Amino acid sequence: MNGVEYPVWVWITFFVVVLIALFVDIGIVNRKSHVPSKKQTVAWSIVWISLALAFNVFVYYVVSDLAGHRMGMFKAKEFFTGYLIELSLSIDNLFVFLLIFSFFSVPKELQHRVLFWGIIGALAMRMVMIFAGASLVEQFEWLLYFFGAFLVYTGIKMFSDDENAFNPEESRLVGLVTRYVRIKKSYVGNKFVIMEAGKRVGTLLLLVLIVVELSDVIFAIDSIPAIFGITTDRFIVYTSNIFAILGLRTFFFLLADMADRFHYLRYGLAIVLTFIGVKMLLPLGAEGAVMIAGTDPGSAIGQFLHKYLEGVYKQEAMNISLGIVAGTIALSVILSLIFPASEKNGRQSSEDRPEPGSD
Repeated sequence: MNGVEYPVWVWITFFVVVLIALFVDIGIVNRKSHVPSKKQTVAWSIVWISLALAFNVFVYYVVSDLAGHRMGMFKAKEFFTGYLIELSLSIDNLFVFLLIFSFFSVPKELQHRVLFWGIIGALAMRMVMIFAGASLVEQFEWLLYFFGAFLVYTGIKMFSDDENAFNPEESRLVGLVTRYVRIKKSYVGNKFVIMEAGKRVGTLLLLVLIVVELSDVIFAIDSIPAIFGITTDRFIVYTSNIFAILGLRTFFFLLADMADRFHYLRYGLAIVLTFIGVKMLLPLGAEGAVMIAGTDPGSAIGQFLHKYLEGVYKQEAMNISLGIVAGTIALSVILSLIFPASEKNGRQSSEDRPEPGSD
């Protein structure tokens, strides 16, 4: 299905790289909770992006040795396209994290801790969701058409939604968590759980972490089908996904002060998701055209449709996908910088945000 069987050592190399990067980031550089400086966030943003690009080169050489240069280039493009999509969706999700932190008045020095454990949880949850999704697609290939229709719906919906869908005050997530988990509505240092009257009680920081984790699961419902629209190769899907969220904590602090500047990114992502959804539905349309019209295999249109369904144009399709994804995201960022958002709207949204409850 994917044309490549990855040796165990390739998977081991990936996990070793990820664990070493996390150890250096958390165990050495950011061992104590603090608000990183601008210089630190810029430097680490470059490190995370460079690490992903280096792994992209690694994918190219590994696959080239296993299946030839053409397949190596194809898989490298799959990884890079998937990484761009997941990174862009992750950055869009950072704006929701900003809402959550602002609503719960999370001190900046504690945001670092929440994001770290949130990313650790995301690593595990994404693995389960991706491998389960890949197994289902292998058994029921028609699910790709369902994912495609879902992405088209999501993309169109993103065009019509002016604000991010998550509102902590109205969210059922908060009510669901507090119904089953005893939460003390205050922060106790950097602790998630404390002992109170002989019983374990979660602090407000634990509630924030749970809301962030559950929000990430909701985000994954959009992002994972999106990358399945590029490839169903589990290794490419998982590694590009993980490299995109590895630097999420650093990107959060980098973008926290300029979130409103990328107001067109949401529309760029809407275009990307809609495009990928349509791309996933194209084989169904091609099959329907062949069946309904009884296209003559000898005609130009017939030859094109049959070759398309046989996967002859996979390389060309990947080049088009990469160009549209990269071009749309870049254009949305450039337009955001050229045409900044109204300062009045930015102030109004922050002033209308309610204060969290207290003891």
